Parts: sequence; structure tokens; C-alpha cells
Amino acid sequence: MRRTESGTFKDGDLFVNKDGVRVVSENEAETTTSIQPSDNESSLADFDVVRVIGKGNGGIVHLVQHKWTGKFLALKVIQPNVEESSRKHIARELKINQSALQCPHIVVCYQSFYENGAISIILEYMEGGSLADFLKKVNMIPEPYLAAICKQVLKGLWYLHHKKHIMHRDLKPSNLLINHRGQVKITDFGVSAILDSTSSLADTFTGTYVYMSPERICGGNYGYKSDIWSLGLVLLECATGQFPFSPPQPGGWVNFYDLMNTIVDQPAPHASPDVFSSEFCSFISACVQKDPKDRLSANELMAHPFITMYDDLPLDLGLYFTSAGNPRATP
Repeated sequence: MRRTESGTFKDGDLFVNKDGVRVVSENEAETTTSIQPSDNESSLADFDVVRVIGKGNGGIVHLVQHKWTGKFLALKVIQPNVEESSRKHIARELKINQSALQCPHIVVCYQSFYENGAISIILEYMEGGSLADFLKKVNMIPEPYLAAICKQVLKGLWYLHHKKHIMHRDLKPSNLLINHRGQVKITDFGVSAILDSTSSLADTFTGTYVYMSPERICGGNYGYKSDIWSLGLVLLECATGQFPFSPPQPGGWVNFYDLMNTIVDQPAPHASPDVFSSEFCSFISACVQKDPKDRLSANELMAHPFITMYDDLPLDLGLYFTSAGNPRATP
């Protein structure tokens, strides 16, 4: 990503300036130096910052309010003057956001800008915070609610993998956002990869290491099922209240490499049949197989008995989320 004389940041066919972001064809890229705003788009001046609500991949996230509509949104601000690999992640995130992701289980990106030396991304505000925030309050999530949460995440992954050919590559509790309506949405595409087809593979080493699949840690090729491994770890962590791989001593992991070696060399974690239903145990096993060929796809997992076994219960996921008293529940 580089800055042009016109004040536009460019990375290949991606252009970003104060008026927005645009992905252009190769012929257009030779002459494009600016982006003209459309009549129905806002500028950064149209938003008032309320407060900082968190940190995303490489940026600070603010709660903002649109001056004219009163709507609350999230503003992710990224400083692009970092190493080249991180700049590529920023450009990839902007491209994925620009690809018109239209799924109720993906956080909506409204607009992106480059202004005052920073990339700013206007996102849907999920007032419940992240699943990681929620898990800190409740410690463990019962199976029926986990099934309802997982069903939504699977729908989001199915859309990404099979409709958009996108691997998320950083699926973890902090990248799953919730709201008072009981919605669960996937966010943060800073290290996602756009592939040519659902059978494509990637070989870059990026993302949050502790949720990485063994094939990624080993530095080999990996595909969409690397996200399925991460999903299995997330669900097991939510069910037990602790990360699935236990350190060899009470003091925790001695170093990063011990944890990586454990994920690669030790047997895959599993749900205890003495504590959990056979359906949940089977679902976790279908996700965290060491060999990706043995894992089920998002589409196959949506038909798993665990996903439907609690459908007849009168669950209110929105009430469950808000009952924890999350301080971010209101602006």
C-alpha cells in the first residue's frame, strides 16, 4: 500500500481516500487518482466519537454516533504506517469489506476512508461486545445456548467459504460479536484470505496462533477447514471455561513454542462424555480432527444433530446475552 500524490492510498487495484474506498480494474488503476463520493455516502465529519470500545486487528475501535440520524456505529481506526505485511492485511480487509458481504451473520461494513494519516472503517455496532467479553462474565455457556450460537457462526462460515471463497483465518471468541437481539456475527477480516474457489489452499502463516490448526502451525498448505478447527476450539472453550489445551505445569505455558508443539504433536482435545451430551462430543470431534480431511465442512456441520437437538426449547439468546449485565449493552 502506498500514498499517491493526490492523497490516495493505493495497493494494486485498491484506492482509498477521504471520500471512500474503491476497487478498480487494471486499466482504470492506471489513471485513477481519486474517488468521488456518491450522494448518499457520509464523511468522517458526520460522526461524533462517543468513546473507545476496544481494539481490533491493528486498530482502535470507537463507538460513534451519526450526527444526522442518531444511529450508533463502530469506527475502527488503523494507522497504516507499519511494516509491509501489516499494510497488506489492511488492504485485504478493505477489499473483503468492499466485496459486498451480505449475510446476517457477518458484521456489516458501511464505508472506509483514508484521512488524517489513518484508515477508518465504519462498521455495524454490536452493543453486546464480543463472545470473549461475555465468556468472562458467565465463565461457561450451557449446551443449548452454545448450539444456538454455533448455528449462527456456521451460517456465517458457510457464506464466507462457499459463497465468497473467503477463509477468515482468525476465528476466536473476540472476533464473534453479539447484540441484545441474540445475533452472533463474525468480524475482523484483517488476516482473511480471498481464494479462487472452495478447493483453493493458502500457505501464509498469520492469525491468532493459539486457535490455529495444526497444518497452519506447521507452515503447510491449508484450506477452509482450518476455520473449522478454530470453531471447535472456540466452542470447547465456551463449554468448559478454559482454553482446550492445558499447560504441562500449573504456572502456565513456559513459552509460545511449547504451546505450538502441543497443538501439533499432542492428541486433539475432546469434550468429556461424562459432562456433555454425545451430540456435543461428536460435534467437537468433527471439528478438531488433526487431519483436515477428517473434519466436516461448515455445510456438513449445519446438519449435525448437535445443531438441531435443542430447537424445541424456548431459548431467548438475546435475553441470555443481556442478563449478564454487559456494560456495553447501551451506548
